[in-house]
Amino acid sequence: MSLPVPTLEANFDGLVGPTHNYGGLSYGNVASSSNSARPSNPKQAAQQGLHKMKSLHDLGMLQGVLAPQSRPDLNTLRRLGFSGTNNQVIDQAATKAPALLASCYSASSMWTANAATVSPSADCKDGRLHFTPANLVNRFHRSIEHATTGRILKATFANQECFAHHQALPSSDHFGDEGAANHTRFCSAYGQSGVEFFVYGQQALSGTAPKPARYPARQSLEASQAVARLHGLKDKHVVFAQQNPAVIDAGVFHNDVIAVGNGLVSFYHQQAFLNPKQVSHDLQSAINRAGHGEMQFIEVPNNQVSVQDAVTSYLFNSQLLCLPHLAPGKMAMVVPQECHSNVKVSAYLEELVAGDNAIDQILTFDLQQSMSNGGGPACLRLRVVLNAAEQSAVNPACMMNSHLFTRLMSWTETHYRDRLIEADLADPQLLIESHSALDELTQILHLGSVYDFQF
Repeated sequence: MSLPVPTLEANFDGLVGPTHNYGGLSYGNVASSSNSARPSNPKQAAQQGLHKMKSLHDLGMLQGVLAPQSRPDLNTLRRLGFSGTNNQVIDQAATKAPALLASCYSASSMWTANAATVSPSADCKDGRLHFTPANLVNRFHRSIEHATTGRILKATFANQECFAHHQALPSSDHFGDEGAANHTRFCSAYGQSGVEFFVYGQQALSGTAPKPARYPARQSLEASQAVARLHGLKDKHVVFAQQNPAVIDAGVFHNDVIAVGNGLVSFYHQQAFLNPKQVSHDLQSAINRAGHGEMQFIEVPNNQVSVQDAVTSYLFNSQLLCLPHLAPGKMAMVVPQECHSNVKVSAYLEELVAGDNAIDQILTFDLQQSMSNGGGPACLRLRVVLNAAEQSAVNPACMMNSHLFTRLMSWTETHYRDRLIEADLADPQLLIESHSALDELTQILHLGSVYDFQF
């Protein structure tokens, strides 16, 4: 007699696209701005991500792959007045609006924490798993992603009896939505109804509520509330909290740069939230209503790790994972190697794993190409809780295994460049290479036609 398949949290990592470059397009993202115009290595970026996916698969995680966007976005360039053949469109944009061309070449979709907000079926009124693509309206180069993101999600999670797909919210700052980068779920077991935690940067429809002064607040309360309604979540199992405006102005553009959670563990910086004591109270109250146990709040003091150290090391842009080899209730933390380059952060991590808490192991990955553009381990993955039926309903070609890893590593060797600078974006051959790579990728992942150039 076979054992029942447990409900698991899967990670679907974004595959870095072939046009990965350092355009410095993300105002408020310190790493992105500081590395602008540096040469990038698209092949290395994609392979670093693939090694992370394969390593976590080998450790027992349910690990999937999400395809990147097609770049450059020629449809957007044509909507903005550039015309003629594909080569002519690129040439005109490179000559007259190079910054606009760079935006339409962005490979930022690799950070799939921004792809969508995901609510497990155990939380949703209709018993289906819900996806809402993020509109990412605050940054032009990302605001053009959501239509293709929706098609990729539908091709990966195609069974309508198991999965519900929504349109992105209206493209307005009032409903600015950055997806799972500002969303966490707490529970004692993944298959049980949990508490969904939405963090916002501003109340867009209020003229008096606190908000950052220097950098934009990318997530609005109104957007978070709309997603909760769309997914059919229970009000008593939802908590909304405001991010500290001061840390947004310090370069914390998403909550996942200053806090992370898993199970009943909330790991966050002392200055992460506007009212941290109220946040902890509200979360524990909601957990009690959902019938779970005591939460473990791990607050990192500012005198041990400053906000600046958190931003430069991406300590909180980590993954907290329940792995098969760990004792029940224990977790591993996935961090970038930059955490060990920072003396204070490294010392804190040593103290953390030696202490009496759920975090038992540190796993370190080299993600330098992603980190240089402003995204760490948590940015690269979308968390999707799947019960037995949903696991069977996911497109199997998108699930990481030894065969897929070998196939995708070979694919990157064939199609990706070792070096890319901004001037290369004017090269029409890059478009041909990108389309060729992605057309083959849709066949590898059995996605069908998800890109505009395939229609």
